[in-house]
Amino acid sequence: MSDFTSEFWSWFIIAIAGGGIIWLFYLLRGTNKAETEEGVPTGHVWDENLEELNNPLPRWWLWMFYITIVFSIGYLILYPGMGSFKGLLGWTEVGEYEAEVAAADAEFGPIFEKFQQTPVAELATDQAAMKAGERLYVTYCAVCHGSDARGATGFPNLRDNDWLYGGSPEQIEATLLHGRNGVMPGWEASLGEEGIDQVATYVMSIAGREVDAATAEAGKAKFDMFCVGCHMPGGTGNQALGAPNLTNNIWLYGGSPRAIKETLTKGRNGNMPAHGEFLGKAKVHILTAYVYSLSHKSD
Repeated sequence: MSDFTSEFWSWFIIAIAGGGIIWLFYLLRGTNKAETEEGVPTGHVWDENLEELNNPLPRWWLWMFYITIVFSIGYLILYPGMGSFKGLLGWTEVGEYEAEVAAADAEFGPIFEKFQQTPVAELATDQAAMKAGERLYVTYCAVCHGSDARGATGFPNLRDNDWLYGGSPEQIEATLLHGRNGVMPGWEASLGEEGIDQVATYVMSIAGREVDAATAEAGKAKFDMFCVGCHMPGGTGNQALGAPNLTNNIWLYGGSPRAIKETLTKGRNGNMPAHGEFLGKAKVHILTAYVYSLSHKSD
């Protein structure tokens, strides 16, 4: 409530809140049984003889409203709600959040620190650590990679042991800590429609599909000219750049001829946000072990 750009808005809120309470009080006073004559018709009639009477509120109901007014006044004195006035208790949402985080860190911090000292491959076999890792995954990762970690279009499958930036414990942890940004430029201007079709055919051929040999051969020449800089000769990929392996028939954006041509034509942009700053190294270490475990169940 202290972020108002001017005092006007603070007083504006105070006027609305305070005026509303005063108005409600006088409105209730007007419905007081002692001041309202019972049985006076309002003039509203339904079905010829069903008449509405202007009867006052029951006394107990009226007092419930008065109690509500008293409660609201007490609340606005103790807690923020009247413009920039912070309340006598000094309570804030941020303060409560920070207190809850501090309490959680005090309770679970030693456990996370203990896990952090354990190598990832060893930690991946610790059931208690994996339960914690699973909760972290569901909270921070499942929205993109899926609850089963099998990914979706544009979001990698974490179970197939095919890695854009490497699947070693160190590489996975670096991805989680610092994030990744992948860019695949569009080649429509350079290749044209025919060239796009030829390169797409060649890419499908190195993935083991049956294609037209002549078209694939023409596509190979263009692939060697425009694509090997990232995807390497033969299309085996380059984890240093996040360029995927094109020979294993695993497709991040779809492996149909249409999807491959769309990727070549328009390009792709992928972003993996960094988690190090708000999770901390200890939690990232546990999450790394959990992600590592997904593709190393038999280790």
